[in-house]
Amino acid sequence: MSNVGTKLPMPGSVESKLKLRVLLVEDNVVDAELVLRAIRIDGFDIDSVVVQDEPAFTRALRTHRPEVVLADYNLPNWKGMEALDVLRREGLDVPTILVSGALGDVTAVECIKQGATDYVLKDGLARLPDVIRRALREKHERSLRHQVEEDLARKVDELARSNADLEQFAYVASHDLQEPLRMVAAYTQLLAERYRGKLDEKADTFIAYASEGALRMQILIQDLLAFSRVGQDGAASGSVDCNGVIEDVLQVLASAIRESGAVVRHADLPAVWADRTQVAQVFQNLIGNAIKFCGKDPPAVSVRAEKADQNWLFTVSDNGIGIAPEYAENIFVIFQRLHTRAEYPGSGIGLAICKKIIEHLGGKIWVESQAGAGSTFKFTMPSRGPDERVEARP
Repeated sequence: MSNVGTKLPMPGSVESKLKLRVLLVEDNVVDAELVLRAIRIDGFDIDSVVVQDEPAFTRALRTHRPEVVLADYNLPNWKGMEALDVLRREGLDVPTILVSGALGDVTAVECIKQGATDYVLKDGLARLPDVIRRALREKHERSLRHQVEEDLARKVDELARSNADLEQFAYVASHDLQEPLRMVAAYTQLLAERYRGKLDEKADTFIAYASEGALRMQILIQDLLAFSRVGQDGAASGSVDCNGVIEDVLQVLASAIRESGAVVRHADLPAVWADRTQVAQVFQNLIGNAIKFCGKDPPAVSVRAEKADQNWLFTVSDNGIGIAPEYAENIFVIFQRLHTRAEYPGSGIGLAICKKIIEHLGGKIWVESQAGAGSTFKFTMPSRGPDERVEARP
């Protein structure tokens, strides 16, 4: 439909008439003229076709392209309700209004169930123009809704393809960069070992810069590879005991814990439905950051969990330097750093990996913090597999 439903003339208005294509399913020409007259005097310019059988009705739908169908429910040979069946078979969204003088309560309810937009008694034809306006308005709104839904679905598909392409590019680029970078790192290290002290002071400084840059780039590429792999098919999901994961993470971080004097405590933690390696990445990044971004006092880290519907809500708290509230979202963006590498080492990708892992599992992660007052990271993970979660819904 073109402009029908966008601006409908009201009774008695001086606006230009609205061209309305009406298809009447009628066997009584007198009644048809009565219906058309009731609409025409109310400001509509009627272009109508009257049919008495299903083949003519179907042909009229395709050629006449009506905005409204008016059908008599009590036709003796071909009942007006069959018009609704034809509309459904044709897959058309055309408001259908049943007009009859013999509709009882039961029939009226049945008409609505069958898909009629409304029903109108012959002795109440004065209501017909308003009913038509309402039907056209509802059709227009449905059309707009459908268009919005289609546009949204298309944009979601485009975004998904774009994200997939970017992840594939990041993976391929990072993977292909490793070999030449490994060669650069190896030869700069050989230069440092063989020629340190044999050239001038500036040469030693330049070689040190090259070695440090190559090492930092290797770490960055490894982190980028880890980020691009999150969400790819092949990760084995199952029940993961977080107590065992925490113990493994503490072993990996043992050197940092010992050097900083950190104390890491955790309550009895539940099992979650995830990939064990990815769960370890989340805890290792969060606990490692709590140890790294510490204040004057030795780091104190606490990990606990509580049930939240079909998820577990985890909390990782520390007594570190904290985060200003205005940066609470920025820290989860890849390569975003709040401090220089001279102050705190790292690539600025750890929290982005945490966010991607948790959102891939259907959870969310956020931080509650104030600058200088420690940080509390909270995130959710599913307690059951997808099939179990669906079955558990009421």
